[in-house]
Parts: sequence; structure tokens; C-alpha cells
Amino acid sequence: QVQLVESGGGLVQAGGSLRLSCAASRRTFASNAMGWFRQAPGKEREFVAAISSSGDSTYVTASVKPRFTISRDNAKATVYLQMNRLEPEETAVYYCAARESSAWRGIYEYWGQGTQVTVSA
Repeated sequence: QVQLVESGGGLVQAGGSLRLSCAASRRTFASNAMGWFRQAPGKEREFVAAISSSGDSTYVTASVKPRFTISRDNAKATVYLQMNRLEPEETAVYYCAARESSAWRGIYEYWGQGTQVTVSA
């Protein structure tokens, strides 16, 4: 079982930046691929970014390239999502997720509670 706690969300003006963090409880964090998802009101959940367990393979969805960057610190059992030049349409709840696999492709078994990101125009 992996427990995930997101932080770093908040209110930011359009064009601003936020860095989301996701702290994992599990000692074997280094074996889990991690991902970030978001869900805006009335919309389906969207896959935003992911990173392999070692950090050598990453994915960022086209709509946020190159503004968003995913990274991880296995020593701190934390994954990050750096978001730059945020747009109002990116207002959503952002979720951290973990896989029981080293590869980021596939189903994510564990989810955090989410952190709200609000981008004002």
C-alpha cells in the first residue's frame, strides 16, 4: 500500500508558476513509477505527466509542453510537478498517483487526495 499526499496547490494569476509536491509513505518508493493527473469541473480526468521509478523516462502531455516538468527525488520519496506560465483553463484538482511498476505506462493503483490549483485570469 502506498499513501500519497499532495501539496503546493493554491491560487495563482495567469502566467504564474506553482510547484506541486507529492510525498509517498512507502519505503520502496524508488520502485514505483509516478504520475500526475488533473480534473477540472465537469471534465474527465486528464493524464498530465509521468516518470519512471528511476527517473530516466518521463512523459508530459502535449498541451503542457514545455511549461510543465516532472521530476522525483527518491531519497525524499517525493515527486514534483513544476508548472510554469499557467493558464486559467488549467484550473483543476491535481492528483498524484503511483504504479506498482517501474514503467510509467499503465494503470495507476494508488491515488492521493488531490490539491486544488486555481488560475485567475
